[in-house]
Amino acid sequence: MSKQTENAVAPVAIEKNITTQVLTKVNQFVESKELILPKDYSPENALKSSLLVLSESVTRDNKPILEVCTKESVANALLKMIVQGLSVIKNQCYFIPYGDKLTFSRSYLGSVALAKRIGNVDRVVPVVVYEGDEFEFQIDTETGFKHVLKHGQTLQNIDNSKIIGAYAVVHYSNGEKNTEIMTMQEVQAAWNQGQMKGNSPAHKNFTQEMVKKSVISRACKEPISTSNDANLYNDEDEIPTVKEQVNAEIKANTIEAETIHFEDAKEITEPIHFELQVEETKKAISPKLDF
Repeated sequence: MSKQTENAVAPVAIEKNITTQVLTKVNQFVESKELILPKDYSPENALKSSLLVLSESVTRDNKPILEVCTKESVANALLKMIVQGLSVIKNQCYFIPYGDKLTFSRSYLGSVALAKRIGNVDRVVPVVVYEGDEFEFQIDTETGFKHVLKHGQTLQNIDNSKIIGAYAVVHYSNGEKNTEIMTMQEVQAAWNQGQMKGNSPAHKNFTQEMVKKSVISRACKEPISTSNDANLYNDEDEIPTVKEQVNAEIKANTIEAETIHFEDAKEITEPIHFELQVEETKKAISPKLDF
């Protein structure tokens, strides 16, 4: 094999080795019951599809992501995806390079998927409010839930430059409904947290869709953060006690906080080493049980 061919094959072989080792580590967590994956989720398929996406992805400088980003950051981004039970091929998450680090980011579709899976949510319906719309809502003083009483809209009102807010109706499996409402100022504040600060072509050309994504993400935050792990167990399995759930949350947070370390490419077959941060994780979540 020529040196040129060897150099072309090596990066692919190395990245396949990364996904293999991440899967091995995940299987170890599953076997030791430190991690319970959804029964309808295949980490093998998620990793394979991620490798396909990453192998075709480039940075802003048009350089292959897998050549620019460190193996540690690639492995940890993949691990975070699996811990949340998401899939990049379904646009439930994104892998974004920052310098030589690959980061994991959950999309609004991923938030909806999680809310349905673990938050007892049936569906989430977003609606944009424009200047001139007739819009009224009330707050249920017993539950604290918001309910839209009236929303009248005409075609003449639909104008991206006149969006004043949005709301998302969360339909729960038990029949309850809650509505998350955001003003345009709140949406813009959320956009300002991102790198493009709401100035990307998508934000400018498809403002209404980006506004919907923001209010969906906000609406899904509570059902995701306040959920338990009951959905991960079979009917015949014993549902964990509160203490066991807290311990499981500590382990889950610890797994996601861990860092996979690789030596140089020649030593890629060495076992993955994790820096355990159990004590820091316990301290971080001790004031709150939600995460």
